[in-house]
Amino acid sequence: MKSLLIATLIAAALPAFAIDISIKNAWAKPTAPGQPVSGAYFDITAASDAKLIKVDSAAAGNVQVHEMKMDHGMMSMRPVDTLPLPKGKTVSLKPGGYHVMLMDLKQPLKAGDKLPMTLTIESAGKTQQVKVEADIHN
Repeated sequence: MKSLLIATLIAAALPAFAIDISIKNAWAKPTAPGQPVSGAYFDITAASDAKLIKVDSAAAGNVQVHEMKMDHGMMSMRPVDTLPLPKGKTVSLKPGGYHVMLMDLKQPLKAGDKLPMTLTIESAGKTQQVKVEADIHN
């Protein structure tokens, strides 16, 4: 019993695992009537090597991280499984590059509203969810 109490006290004294992440300039494009997709963008910086492994939003039925790039003279867009976040380097998700695709939107995205998203970040084998509110504007 005494060893259980000591182990509990030690565990309580240890700091909680947290991935140091900074997210800035989060925004999403408003949609036209009947448009079921949009894009979301932001700048993300991790204090240690990490990766973005998932993005969720209650506003969309399907959310994916995509990459746009030139491939043999043609612009291509494809989903990526993970997005590396090198230590101390800002990774910009922006039009024409990496971005979040919001598909099967449940309602139109209107300028002036906010888009809630949850990012799942992995670092050193641990995961953490980070809540983000993106401004909706052109």
